[in-house]
Amino acid sequence: MKLKKQVTVCGGAIFCVAVFSLYLMLDRVQHDPSRRQSGGNFPRSQISVLQNRIEQLEQLLEENHQIISHIKDSVLELTDTGAVSPSGQLPFRSANGSWVLPFDGRPTFLAVKPQDCQFALGHRGQADLQMLDVYSLLSFDNVDGGVWKQGFEITYEPTEWDDEPLQVFVVPHSHNDPGWVKTFDKYYTEQTQHIFNNMVVKLTEDPRRKFIWSEISFFVKWWESVDTLKQEAMRKLILGGQLEFVTGGWVMTDEANAHYFAMIDQLIEGHQWLERNLGVIPCSGWAVDPFGHSATMPYLLKKANLTSMLIQRVHYSIKKHFASTRSLEFMWRQAWDPESGTDLFCHMMPFYSYDVPHTCGPDPKICCQFDFKRLPGSRVNCPWKVPPRAISETNVAERAQVLLDQYRKKSKLFRSKVVLVPLGDDFRYDKALEWDQQYINYQKLFDYMNSHPEMHVQAQFGTLTDYFSAVYKANGVVMGARPPAYPVLSGDFFVYADREDHYWSGYYTSRPFYKNLDRILESHLRGAEILYSLAVSHARHARMEGRYPTSDYSLLTDARRNIGLFQHHDAITGTAKEIVVIDYGTRLLRSLIGLKRVIINAAHFLIMKNKDVYRFYQTEPFLETVRRAPCVSVTRVSACLWLLLFKQFIPLGVLTPASFMARLPALGLAVFHLYDSADSPMTLRSDTLLRLPGHSQSVRGVDPLPVRSQAADPQPFYIQTQSLMLGFSGTTGLLESVRRKDDAQEVRVQMQFFTYGTRPSKDKSGAYLFIPDGNAKPYMQKDQPIVRVVEGPLFAEVVAHYQHFQQTVRIHNVPGVDGLSLDITTLVDIRDQTNKELAMRIVTDIQSEGTFYTDLNGFQIQPRRYLQKLPLQANFYPMPTMAYIQDSQYRLTLHTAQALGASSLASGQLEVILDRRLMQDDNRGLGQGLKDNKRTANRFRLLLERRSKASGAPVSFPSLLSHMTSAILNHEVLALPVIPKKRGVPPLRTFSPLAAALPCDFHLLNLRSIQNQDSHSPSPHTALLLHRLGLDCGLEAHNPGFNCTTTQGKLAVAALFRGLDLQLLQPMSLTLMHAGTPLSNGSAVALEPMELATFKIQLH
Repeated sequence: MKLKKQVTVCGGAIFCVAVFSLYLMLDRVQHDPSRRQSGGNFPRSQISVLQNRIEQLEQLLEENHQIISHIKDSVLELTDTGAVSPSGQLPFRSANGSWVLPFDGRPTFLAVKPQDCQFALGHRGQADLQMLDVYSLLSFDNVDGGVWKQGFEITYEPTEWDDEPLQVFVVPHSHNDPGWVKTFDKYYTEQTQHIFNNMVVKLTEDPRRKFIWSEISFFVKWWESVDTLKQEAMRKLILGGQLEFVTGGWVMTDEANAHYFAMIDQLIEGHQWLERNLGVIPCSGWAVDPFGHSATMPYLLKKANLTSMLIQRVHYSIKKHFASTRSLEFMWRQAWDPESGTDLFCHMMPFYSYDVPHTCGPDPKICCQFDFKRLPGSRVNCPWKVPPRAISETNVAERAQVLLDQYRKKSKLFRSKVVLVPLGDDFRYDKALEWDQQYINYQKLFDYMNSHPEMHVQAQFGTLTDYFSAVYKANGVVMGARPPAYPVLSGDFFVYADREDHYWSGYYTSRPFYKNLDRILESHLRGAEILYSLAVSHARHARMEGRYPTSDYSLLTDARRNIGLFQHHDAITGTAKEIVVIDYGTRLLRSLIGLKRVIINAAHFLIMKNKDVYRFYQTEPFLETVRRAPCVSVTRVSACLWLLLFKQFIPLGVLTPASFMARLPALGLAVFHLYDSADSPMTLRSDTLLRLPGHSQSVRGVDPLPVRSQAADPQPFYIQTQSLMLGFSGTTGLLESVRRKDDAQEVRVQMQFFTYGTRPSKDKSGAYLFIPDGNAKPYMQKDQPIVRVVEGPLFAEVVAHYQHFQQTVRIHNVPGVDGLSLDITTLVDIRDQTNKELAMRIVTDIQSEGTFYTDLNGFQIQPRRYLQKLPLQANFYPMPTMAYIQDSQYRLTLHTAQALGASSLASGQLEVILDRRLMQDDNRGLGQGLKDNKRTANRFRLLLERRSKASGAPVSFPSLLSHMTSAILNHEVLALPVIPKKRGVPPLRTFSPLAAALPCDFHLLNLRSIQNQDSHSPSPHTALLLHRLGLDCGLEAHNPGFNCTTTQGKLAVAALFRGLDLQLLQPMSLTLMHAGTPLSNGSAVALEPMELATFKIQLH
């Protein structure tokens, strides 16, 4: 009321001044001595002057009316968005000293339909192989298997193929890392371009020659650099089936740290380029080098309409077990699938590596003799000391028989008489000589085998899809269908070990600075995509396409490709050389700047109240995105993406943190006016207390933020809000307990820090491997920490300053999602350490009993078990967005804003590795340790929930509150200050794009503008990507602070976007390669829980 009253007085004052001005002007006209009446008529010149003045007055009144209207609208918007203290009341301190924040009382509700809770409790499709059970079953004893060291001896009867000959498909390939020990550009210049140039010539020489290619990022660079003759020659090879694109993503993505948003986006970028330029649609997935495999990948490939996939890096004991049971080919099913709709046929390579010595059969000594690049005189030789021999008429019979023996032994591990033999390695076929060596010698072997019926073999070069097609045909089923008696598997393939106790769990954390930067880029890309698509649609609607900078599309493309490049399995993993990491970082930074420009240009157009006065000047941005932290922070009440600040004045000099509460429109832009009024009664100061070790130090605070200090004592101390009370150790300054205000019980949640060393001799930890020197040791420092305690109306926080980290635990005193979890930032700097890894451990009394849960790619939850029979490093798993433990009473979830490695090493514990500094290489080809550490802010949200119903279901899901907490952590509000203008700032408005709220179990994953066929500009179509979340309703529901309903998976897209007409609604495959029948524009779309769906829409 107070604000409304002030504005009413202000508006009235402006209006009174205007009226008073009018009175004075008329009075001057009446009493002007120069004016004489003449025959009752004014002189013509005086009438003209009066007319002009009246017109000026009318103009003044009109401008005044616009000003008052603008002030009124601004006030309404401020009131509507809750930008000021609700109902004009200020926060106040209660009798116990805690701050009470009056709220606007606007009714909000949570209405989750019971049917939408059934999915988490329902029936699951039966899997023959559940990976958790496989881990429990195996002894992991690593017995020497003879020539196949990690396996066993394979025998066969020579007559086994008499009735059905063995079919052999030799698949030449070259694995090209888009950055590893060289940068992407250097690899391309020195090696990859030569592979393509040779491919065009050498495949053309013989139509029986085949090749597969995976990394579209490299292919695009080549395609755009060559003339049309080479392009047409390559196109002919592709259309003729000699060259197949496998998976077709921008990169061969990492599957441990990558978020499903980015995994999908790089897949779309690759697929869209292939379709637009070549008309190619990939059929088969190929992932030979990611360090472990996620169950998310088969689901994404299935939704993109691929029919089969191949994986390679799986724990050697699992490979051996699957080989012994002939389960290396299986239908991979999602653990949450109630039927078999997510099944995808998967081939697991059985041996150690994807190189030639480990792909023709079980004996690498023999297989190496058939890698003809290693012929005597080459720089590459066979470690087993028996070199290859060129095939000639004199040795072809003996050589063919030796090779066939390996093919037959390999085929015994599978259920069909079709065998896949990859022929390649890293950056192979870059020299014309190798093409001749491999293809000519193998063709001689094939010709001999195929011309001798008594050998009962048909051998040829093939593509990956040639192989899969033959398997389906041999089993009498259509492409993608389950062959009879083939097993069904659910689960994932982490943690990967390639030998002994060498577990690849170190890379889950390696280079956390860049893992965090990646997530920031993804959030900006999503924001830029959505805003850009909406801005272009609104510009079309207003017939202003020509005035909007649609050329920003090239900035979006650049960002998509650079973020896609960083999903590569040596980029986001932190396993590239330092110079390559710098190159990735430079690309990401360039894209971040570009995305900010896309965002501010879109926001500029969307917040203009009068689009007629919109002008775009490339050199004069309307907004800026420079974060002058710690100037302004925003506390949210609802899920949102952007905050747009109209900045009239910010004082120079010392920056003072200022916070205000705001209710923001979903996916929208809210405009706020900030005034410098530190002495206003509306401005409330926080209290700051420094807890200092000993009595020798004192601190003096200066206005406007006074600081008190006191000597630390061992007694616990507390901070609280209306929702939470946190207890802290008086000695360490670290969190000790959490109590929710609606719960009488104080729950032990103790924060501790530990360090791991590495093994003193033999193999040591490096970028890939985690090989600790035993259990972690408590982090120790000589001096007690300095602890800062801040309590204010909108938040309270405790900051503990240690030598190698600084931890901030903040709780927000606001209603809804933001106020129900602990906002934790751990700033880590271990640059002065040697072979140390810093771990954060949370210790509770929750009876988790060795079971914990981590997410896969931010898409789904995978249950884990701590296995005593495995070494410590084998019990760490990737944590891209969350990990939790639970018992019958509570669930404690640690949400993360960056991928890190996590575990639960004892009941009631959660542990996360924050950073790793390692001085040596771990012998996996990188040739460097991890010594380029940065000061890194690891950001988390800790959520304690009471369980109302304990479910015994084998599949687990986050609660609705947990999903929302993850969203606000990973998609922060963006503050966009308006740059002061000489001509003043035109009237602005809040932009609320959604006419109706999305059901709160729907996540709008992306709104991605689709490129025109023949130009780097947007087409009229947009890809709408939706994900319906799986929910666990067995946790106490909290009011999220905004209206939240579910609709049993139905969404009316036509009614979704305010001010735009829906002209097309067409279901598509995930990456837009396969089109369904267009729906009527008024149709509601329906998604099952966990389903990802893509629609091509046209908004106008």
